Amino acid sequence: MLLGCIADDFTGASDLANTLTAGGMRTVQTIGVPQGDPIEADAVVIALKSRSIDPADAVKQSIGALAWLQSQGATQILFKYCSTFDSTPKGNIGPVAQALLDQLGEHITIACPAFPTNKRTIYMGHLFVGDKLLNESGMQNHPLTPMTDANLVRWLQRQMPGRVGLLDLGVIGRGPAAVRERLAQLAADGVRVAVADAVTDENLRALGEGCAELGLITGGSGIALGLPENFRRRGRLSLAAPEPVKVGGRAVVLSGSCSSATRNQIAVYGHLAPSRLVTAGEICGQGLTAEEVAQWVIAQPAEPAPLVFTSADPEVVAQAQREYGAEKVAQSIESFTGALAARLQAEGFRRFVVAGGETSGAVVQALGVRQLAIGPEIDPGVPALRGVDVPVGMALKSGNFGAEDFFDKALRQVG
Repeated sequence: MLLGCIADDFTGASDLANTLTAGGMRTVQTIGVPQGDPIEADAVVIALKSRSIDPADAVKQSIGALAWLQSQGATQILFKYCSTFDSTPKGNIGPVAQALLDQLGEHITIACPAFPTNKRTIYMGHLFVGDKLLNESGMQNHPLTPMTDANLVRWLQRQMPGRVGLLDLGVIGRGPAAVRERLAQLAADGVRVAVADAVTDENLRALGEGCAELGLITGGSGIALGLPENFRRRGRLSLAAPEPVKVGGRAVVLSGSCSSATRNQIAVYGHLAPSRLVTAGEICGQGLTAEEVAQWVIAQPAEPAPLVFTSADPEVVAQAQREYGAEKVAQSIESFTGALAARLQAEGFRRFVVAGGETSGAVVQALGVRQLAIGPEIDPGVPALRGVDVPVGMALKSGNFGAEDFFDKALRQVG
């Protein structure tokens, strides 16, 4: 293994695996820390469900993943989080980054969630979504990790004791050598994490090359654009193409993301296929069961695949959180969706298109999948996936990713 990766959720893990596969790395995504025989791959992406848990638990899980990757000979570690830097003032990005740095004995790393293809850019340490600052993009209404400050240097500094600095666009524009020189200066000044600007893919490639000697890199999937070439220059990598995902069986679309992009995708797909909204009130207050909704799904025509969604407007989510409590709402919806997926799997459903990081985590765990092979890209940041140990085809979509017709395209790719 050349590159060992730790992702803080399942959709982010497949996003990263997609980027590495497109760059020519034989990549395997695992659900949790692997058990048993070693995995033959250039890169392994360990998907954790650590984004929204207690920071101490996130650190513990991440250190466990690191230990396994080191035991497999990984020469560089990448800690992957969302391109919208989903976190709270307590973490979990800062605490995990600091713990990994300390465990590896590294002096400095970068933090770069930029993904220009999906309109996530960083300038002077401020994260933009399209032409809006992060805290004006809708992310300020996220039900679990509301982002109320676009200044990543300031936000990250609140999360960790180590000093946070800035690797600005002017330096990155001068190329990899300038990046290496500036990182050395920042490390000498005591900076542990440097937030790195990036507004184009070329910036990310320059960063990737400039960080070739770092033991740890942190960021979104975009930072991985420049990493495969580092190994190729050393003669350690040959080009590998993703294989099509070929899985039979019925399909279903499950959505828990409340992002505006996903809600728009639901509206578009809802004109093509049977769809059912399941509200937090039905689950938490009225005792609606996964079995009842499973029976509705089973009764629908096989094509087009039915859609079940818990996605709602921010105001509706906020009202449910006030009525039942935010933690109960989140846990109840995840448990419900996982149970629904498992019940449908028992009925022969083999293709699952899932929107939302927490929802994807619940579904994958309920299906018993431990390893995923990476197929062709559906939309930027979202590949088709095939279960290695469980016969399922999947697409796991981060809430803000994908075009309007994503669900329809994804169903064609995972079957």
